[in-house]
Amino acid sequence: MMSLYLPIGALVAGMIGLIWGADRFVAGSASLARSIGISSLVVGLTVVSVGTSAPEIIVSINAALKDSGELAVGNALGSNLANIGLVLGITLLIAPIPIRRHLLKEEGLILLLVTGLAGICLFNGVLGRIESLLLVLLVIPLLIMVVKYKKLHPQSVEHQTIKAYSTRGSVIRFVLGLAVLLISAELTVWGAKSIAITMGISELVIGLTIVAIGTSLPELAASAISAARGHHDIAIGNIIGSNLFNLLLVMGAAGAISPIALDSLVFTRDYIAMAAMTVLLLLLMVLVLHNNTDKAKLPKIAGLVLLAAYCLYYLALWCSTAGN
Repeated sequence: MMSLYLPIGALVAGMIGLIWGADRFVAGSASLARSIGISSLVVGLTVVSVGTSAPEIIVSINAALKDSGELAVGNALGSNLANIGLVLGITLLIAPIPIRRHLLKEEGLILLLVTGLAGICLFNGVLGRIESLLLVLLVIPLLIMVVKYKKLHPQSVEHQTIKAYSTRGSVIRFVLGLAVLLISAELTVWGAKSIAITMGISELVIGLTIVAIGTSLPELAASAISAARGHHDIAIGNIIGSNLFNLLLVMGAAGAISPIALDSLVFTRDYIAMAAMTVLLLLLMVLVLHNNTDKAKLPKIAGLVLLAAYCLYYLALWCSTAGN
């Protein structure tokens, strides 16, 4: 048990550092982008959106470089499960969340297509370099398409406040945030690997559980606080965006660095569970929007459904792990 203290401490310190570093990194990079004349709309839809997935992306790259590809894939799939089942589930229990039809028709449809593409990549049990590069490169046309659409339909934009700093302050935040992210990712991956080895648990399971939940804690805290204060209109949009980047960038970056051989359970258990949770969320949105109103809200009961589905996945994960 004593041998676990240091890895657990490193894992906790790493996750705290990831959260702190990502906040500075996003603030610095967004402010720098604004200072060179990029509009707040473009910065919010690109720099801020991608930057909020920085902890998962940096951890994924670090894990792949250390030959821990399953940890990276587990982090991507587990984060998506946690975003929908845990983050959105708990947020809905605090307060119903308004949804707009464009979220289902645009972002929801894109997420469904990307989820299907991810399934094709994982189906054969190997996440190859070519298909992973394809996932990463898809981010570029996706961001261009989203920015163009939002410029044409400004009423669908979920506004984000981007704080302006001096150029020096922006650079300091950017460099400091990036440095802390890199160091924290090193600690997180080392701690997770050490815990997996000591306890005889696969790195995949550690990525699906501890690391995935840890990197989703900022979204949970922000969503819960916003819901409690009544500012929860962008919660679902944030989750859909985060899940897209997890599949395209977090998982794609790992496979692009080095092909990853995966346990068959990654597809039959973890991917299928994530895809089912994604479809469940979209179906709940369809049901709520069925009466054709722009004031539709996902009710608290939807939060219970999502949270229950997330708990069922953990039960399945525990049963399959215990069986091995």
